[in-house]
Amino acid sequence: MALDDRIAKWTQWAIAQRWPGAHAGAIVALRGDVSTRRFWRVALDGDDAAPRSAIVIDLGPEDLPLYARELKLYPNRLPEPPWINLHRFLSILDVPIPALFYWSSAERMLLVEDVGSRSLFDAARAEPSKTADLCREAVRELMRFHIDASARPARDCIAFQIAYDERLFRWELNRFIEFGLNSVSPGADPRAIESDLDRLAHALGELPRVFSHRDYHANNLFIQGTIAAPKIRIIDFQDALMAPPAQDLAVLLTTRNTDDLISPAIEERLLDFYHAALIRRGIPTMGRNDFATSYAQCVLQHALKCIGLFVRLEREGKHEYAAYTPHALAQARRMLARLPEFPHLAAALHP
Repeated sequence: MALDDRIAKWTQWAIAQRWPGAHAGAIVALRGDVSTRRFWRVALDGDDAAPRSAIVIDLGPEDLPLYARELKLYPNRLPEPPWINLHRFLSILDVPIPALFYWSSAERMLLVEDVGSRSLFDAARAEPSKTADLCREAVRELMRFHIDASARPARDCIAFQIAYDERLFRWELNRFIEFGLNSVSPGADPRAIESDLDRLAHALGELPRVFSHRDYHANNLFIQGTIAAPKIRIIDFQDALMAPPAQDLAVLLTTRNTDDLISPAIEERLLDFYHAALIRRGIPTMGRNDFATSYAQCVLQHALKCIGLFVRLEREGKHEYAAYTPHALAQARRMLARLPEFPHLAAALHP
């Protein structure tokens, strides 16, 4: 990623505004993910009050993801970027997100805390025996969203105005039909599975909702400190909304190639940990069996959505995502074995 003159000048200016005695050293591009946002790590020198590094974020031309634009989920005119709106709300709750050092609405640029480069995935792969412990800490932090944030609905926090509802679930499943179905099941008739997809979207739309990160996977969770006593830092929270509780868990435990690390036994222990924590804190919740069903439904929908996304990205030349499609297909098949109410989909995806 080339560092253009605009980025370099803004970075120098923002650092001078935040720490008058500091200046930018090396500025190194970081790999983003699917969004149009761009990221750089900048070294800082010249002021002992400044951190040794920070992250520069270019928000890009769009504040909203494609689904939000197509479904018109947000108000026509946002007073500020969702990242700023969510950061302010989550900071009040002491959610471990990066500190905001400086930002410019005109330039659509942020200067934020550098939380390091060791994702939860990286830490787990370095010490696979610690995977369950690390994921348990991630689930513990997730409670700040599901319990603490949900208990404090704020009129000025945009996430409380947006729902992961039947319409959005179905929109994502349409991407599976459009891009993914023929790739994983050549010759399958989309019309044969429409009723099952309708039923799945409706079931998910009927579930109670909590304040949800929405993209709570291990590459958005960074580990500071030792693996024995980790501190988790959370990024990419700008798309938070109200969603079924199991949706974030489905993302955490089954996104991409998590099945290499998270066995069904670990998965069950983590789901038990989450459900028991709700009960201990006196949070109304569905019974364990109903919760397990909602989780299976969320995993199935998430897997189908990801298949469509990965195939589309591959067609756009982003070939690194193709390796994740078999994992998503395996997750979908695993959940369909638990959910007999989707026979046409099970038949279409049968190996």
